[in-house]
Amino acid sequence: MSGGMDHDRVIIFDTTLRDGEQSPGASMNLDEKVRIALVLEEMGVDVIEAGFPFASKGDFEAVQAVAEAVRNSAVCGLARATRGDIERCAEAIRPAARGRIHTFISTSPLHMKYKLQMEPDKVLERVTESVTLARTLTDDVEWSAEDGSRTEPDFLCRCVEAAIAAGARTVNIPDTVGYALPDEYAALIRHLLDRVPNIDRAIISVHCHNDLGLAVANSLAAVKAGARQVECTVNGLGERAGNAAMEEIVMALRTRHDLLPFTAGIRTEHITRASRLVSAITGFPVQPNKAIVGKNAFAHESGIHQDGVLKHAQTYEIMTPESVGLHRSSLVMGKHSGRAAFRAKLKELGYELDEAAVDSAFIRFKDLADRKKDIFDEDILALVDDAVLRGQTRIRLASLEILCGTMHNPPEATLELDIDGEVKSCKASGDGPVDATFNAIKALFPHEARLQLFQVHAVTQGTDAQAEVTVRLEEDGKTVQGQGADTDTLVAAARAYLNALNKLLVKRQKTAPAALSA
Repeated sequence: MSGGMDHDRVIIFDTTLRDGEQSPGASMNLDEKVRIALVLEEMGVDVIEAGFPFASKGDFEAVQAVAEAVRNSAVCGLARATRGDIERCAEAIRPAARGRIHTFISTSPLHMKYKLQMEPDKVLERVTESVTLARTLTDDVEWSAEDGSRTEPDFLCRCVEAAIAAGARTVNIPDTVGYALPDEYAALIRHLLDRVPNIDRAIISVHCHNDLGLAVANSLAAVKAGARQVECTVNGLGERAGNAAMEEIVMALRTRHDLLPFTAGIRTEHITRASRLVSAITGFPVQPNKAIVGKNAFAHESGIHQDGVLKHAQTYEIMTPESVGLHRSSLVMGKHSGRAAFRAKLKELGYELDEAAVDSAFIRFKDLADRKKDIFDEDILALVDDAVLRGQTRIRLASLEILCGTMHNPPEATLELDIDGEVKSCKASGDGPVDATFNAIKALFPHEARLQLFQVHAVTQGTDAQAEVTVRLEEDGKTVQGQGADTDTLVAAARAYLNALNKLLVKRQKTAPAALSA
C-alpha cells in the first residue's frame, strides 16, 4: 500500500468516457464528454478516464478538453505500450491540474500468443520500457495487465514488480473478459500482496467486466482482499455486457459498511443525475429493475410491501431514495403551475439551467400540460433532456402533419423545417408514417445517413404518456444518436431524427485502432 494512502479509502476511477464509450452505439461527442466529466467531478470521482488519445483526432481533442475543464479530479488517458501512444496521451492530458497516463499490455498466455505474438520475456521488457517512458512525462502512471485474471500468477507477479520498479503508482489487474469468480479473484489479489516485494509502493486497482454478471461482486471481493482502486462506469456501461456499475459499488460500500469498512469520496446524492445524463446522451435506457438507478429500484406495488414501507421505510428499503438523488415530489405540476414552481421543480430534479433554457423548457411544459392530465417527474426530465441535448441546431422542426390509416395508403407527411433560419416545406410518402416523416426530412435536407436504430418507449404509464424516441444514424463511419420526446410519437420521432442529424453535422471522425480494452 502506497505510503500516504489511507488504508480504508477506496479510489473511484470512472471510465464511462473511455471503456463505456466503447459500447457499440454509445459514442459521445466532445461537448457531451465534457458535460459528463463535469458531473463526475461534482460527484467526487477521484480519477476520470477521458478516452484513448491515440485512437483519433476527435478522441485526442475530447481528452484535452476534459483535461482543461476538470480541476478537482485527476484526468487520465489510455495508451498501449508504445512510444506513439504514450507521448500522444501525455500531450492530451497536459492541461490537467492532475494528469495520469494509463498504459497497458496483455499478459495472459492466450493474449500473448494470439494477439501480441510475443514471448513472455519480451512482454516483461515492454512493461518496463513503457512505464519508464510514461514516468518521464508525468508523475502519475498506472499500468494494467490486460487479461490479468487469466494470467499465470507467477508471471503476473513479475510484471507487477517490474511496473512498480519502473515508476507505476497504480497497478491494475483487470478481469478483462469477465471470467473470474469472486473467491478466485480475491485470492489473486492476495497472492500479489503476498508475493510482490515492492507492492507496498503502489495501489492495486481492479477493472471487472460483467460477462457472467459478477463485475460488482468481483470488485468488492478484491477490495476486501486489499485492492484500493475500483475502475467502473455509470450505469455499468461498457463493452459486451458492460463494466462494474459505479453506483452499485459506491452504494454497497455505504450500505454494508459493517462488512465493507471502507470509504469512497463520492457524493451519492448526484448518482441519479449522472445516470440519467449518461443514459440520455448515449441513448442506452436504464432497465427498470436496475439496482440503485432503475425506475423501480424504490417502487413498491405489492400490498404487503406498501404496508410495510408506510409503517417503516426500512422494512423494504435498505437505503433512502434521497441518498442517491431521488426526491419525493412536493410540487404537483400541471397546466396551472407557474414559472417559479417549474424552476423549483427543475432544481429539485437536479437541473441548474440558464434563463433561456428554462424559458424554452417551460414553453414545452405548458404545451404538454394542456395535452396531458398527469405530469410526472419523468415527463419533465424528458422535456429538459430533449431541449438540452439538441446542442448545435441548424435544423429545427417547425410543423408536422401526417395522413395515415386505412383511408390513406401510402401515408403522407407534410413537413416544415427551419434550416439555418429559412423555413422550407414539402410532402413525402413512405411505407408508414415514420418512414414518410423521415423521407420528408431527407427531401428538405438531403444526406446519405443510414438509419441504424429506431427505438420508442413510454416515459410514464397511461395512453397520454410521452413517447421518448431514440434514433441512431450512420454516415461514412460516423455514428450519432438523437433523442426526442413528445406525447405524439411521430413528433418525437421527427425531433429525435433531427437531433441526430444536427449532431452528425458536427461529428468528428472516430476510428479507433484495435485492442482498446483493458
